[in-house]
Amino acid sequence: MFTRRRFLKMMGGAGALGVSTTAYGFGIEPERLRVTRYSLSPPQWPSDLKLRIAAIADLHACDPWMSLKRIEGIVERTNALKPDLVVMLGDYVAGHRKVTRFIPAEEWAAVLGSLKAPLGVHAVLGNHDWWEDREVQRAGQGLPVAGRALQNAGIPVYENHAKRLSKDGRAFWLAGLGDQLAYLPARRFRPVRRIGVDDLGATLAGITDSAPVILMAHEPDIARRVPSRVALQLSGHTHGGQVRLLGWSPISPSGQQLAYGHIRKACDVVVSGGLGCSIMPFRLGVPPEIVLVTLGGAAAQVA
Repeated sequence: MFTRRRFLKMMGGAGALGVSTTAYGFGIEPERLRVTRYSLSPPQWPSDLKLRIAAIADLHACDPWMSLKRIEGIVERTNALKPDLVVMLGDYVAGHRKVTRFIPAEEWAAVLGSLKAPLGVHAVLGNHDWWEDREVQRAGQGLPVAGRALQNAGIPVYENHAKRLSKDGRAFWLAGLGDQLAYLPARRFRPVRRIGVDDLGATLAGITDSAPVILMAHEPDIARRVPSRVALQLSGHTHGGQVRLLGWSPISPSGQQLAYGHIRKACDVVVSGGLGCSIMPFRLGVPPEIVLVTLGGAAAQVA
């Protein structure tokens, strides 16, 4: 089976695309940082209610690829955008073993605690945040270390629940889905009845009025089941395939349709290309990005 792991290892070979391309993919593009902007007007969202959302996904904190200093720079850049709301879409811990240091959760969480927005900073967890907590994996229950660290830094972690917020006196809901790949189905861990801790029904059941809904979900896969009651889904996980050529991602864990960018399903979906790396520290054609979504206004644009 041709997986993302096999593809990235193939790309890592100097003979695959040439020494210069390989050097760029390892040494330059993973260190870049851009802001990708979307202006969206979902039919479920009031056209006269303007909301700016900054989304951070897939940090994968580790030295030397995603150091505390680099995370500080991401925080500063995000704060400079002056969003109304900051959402963090999971996978804060390292996603590969080619590191000089695994940064403890309390260290990266303390830096993320400096994120600022009038309507707050809100988070969900990703599959790596679950997978790297061996105690939670063995027990088959509990909140992973990453989640506890975020909460200790003053950042609420959403696990299948929703919170009612307001902007300019207008209400909306922010919902957060539990991770869809939380438990590794490996023999060395205690068997669990299901891999995910996601419960879309319970998440939406917490919404008690007709105000519009924004959904945070680490993996974009749930978009195939999200009803039109939701205006916008924000996701990460795919890294845009981590290699993206002419608008196409050769390998995406969520399939080509949900690999990257703005997608229209029952609701509008934005999939971030993320900031860090998984499998190996290599990116090509999909630089690390902070996503800034503006709701209320013209049709989708990317800058």
